[in-house]
Amino acid sequence: MHSVVLVIPFFTDFAVRVIETSGSLPDVRLGVISQQPQEELAPPVRAKIESHWRVDDALDADQLVYSAQMLMRNLGPLHRLFGPAEHAQTPVAVARERLGIPGMSAETARNFRDKARMKDLLRAAGLPCARHRLVHDAEEAEDFAQEAGFPVIVKPPEGAAAQSTFRVDDANALREALRQLAPTPRQAIVLEEFVTGEEHSFDTFSLNGRHLFHSLTHYLPSPLDVIRNPRIQWTVLLPREIDDERYDDIRAIAPRALDVLGMSTGFSHLEWFRRPDGSALISEVAARPPGAQFTTLISRANDFDALGAWLRLMVCGEFKPPVRRYAVGCAYLRGQGHGKVVGVRGLDDAWSTVGPLVCDVRLPQIGQPASSTYEGEGYMVVRHPDTHVVGEALKQIISSVRVELG
Repeated sequence: MHSVVLVIPFFTDFAVRVIETSGSLPDVRLGVISQQPQEELAPPVRAKIESHWRVDDALDADQLVYSAQMLMRNLGPLHRLFGPAEHAQTPVAVARERLGIPGMSAETARNFRDKARMKDLLRAAGLPCARHRLVHDAEEAEDFAQEAGFPVIVKPPEGAAAQSTFRVDDANALREALRQLAPTPRQAIVLEEFVTGEEHSFDTFSLNGRHLFHSLTHYLPSPLDVIRNPRIQWTVLLPREIDDERYDDIRAIAPRALDVLGMSTGFSHLEWFRRPDGSALISEVAARPPGAQFTTLISRANDFDALGAWLRLMVCGEFKPPVRRYAVGCAYLRGQGHGKVVGVRGLDDAWSTVGPLVCDVRLPQIGQPASSTYEGEGYMVVRHPDTHVVGEALKQIISSVRVELG
């Protein structure tokens, strides 16, 4: 019997799926630490949880240690303590160490969370990544911008999913970004050179330092472009041909990057660029499952349950690599305007051409509030053995469907 505690700050759709799947694993006694009361979960989900503890701040390692100790009164000694949230990785690792629970160390977690530290390690190992600098004031930021040239990227060291990330094109825009992020001697920010090219991800399952399976994703366009232009309806494409020779370079450097950062066992999300000269460059790496429906996409591409596979990997130390069977893509349906969803146009046209390819869908609903993220108000997932067919289907969806806000 495994006693497992999940750290789930908030009950997002993905977090609820993690709870449901974890609670369905055989021989697992499940505990949950969250900021939300468990009463906000649907009864069938609550039934999966044997013990729950609510905290004021799930990013506070002291509160996590105390909560885990309280849960152990019912669950017994803990076999695992982990969670899917990016921002919780370091405090959870600190709590694990203090409680003597196996898992990624706090030092390794910081390698993944602190983007400046991450790039220092990658560059020291000779791996290609963007030039960067950790800056503490406007003068340091201006010096780097002069050295690297505009545009530059400005972001917090521990950002996630392009949050609080700015592309600044000139000195005035840099000053505005600095005003918003407000670097200080105690709270630095990161400046990076702006990298052009096609953006991708490399998502990996690792067990005891062996990188057993990967998936590749094309972002069309990049998330930063999507954030800068709310009118863009973006897509991601998972090609079937993940072992094609055009990916030889990233298949060589991505596992090395995971080794340098200290990935032992887990599901990681590495973002990278294909530059105009054809070379590959690592953007950044997260030591947790990818967001934006990627676990669903990887599941559909390989005819297996990626979320369940990650949880069995974390809890039981087991992973059976699947076989890539399909190309898969997702079109994110983003509303035009502000407010709530007042209409969805073009669905009939989309269904008439790509309907047989659709394997997952969440359509925007009239009256639904506008999304606070770049994922938009809904999505359509398509799959087919031919990558070209999937790519054309994605183009058809985003050229046909329009979500109106008002």
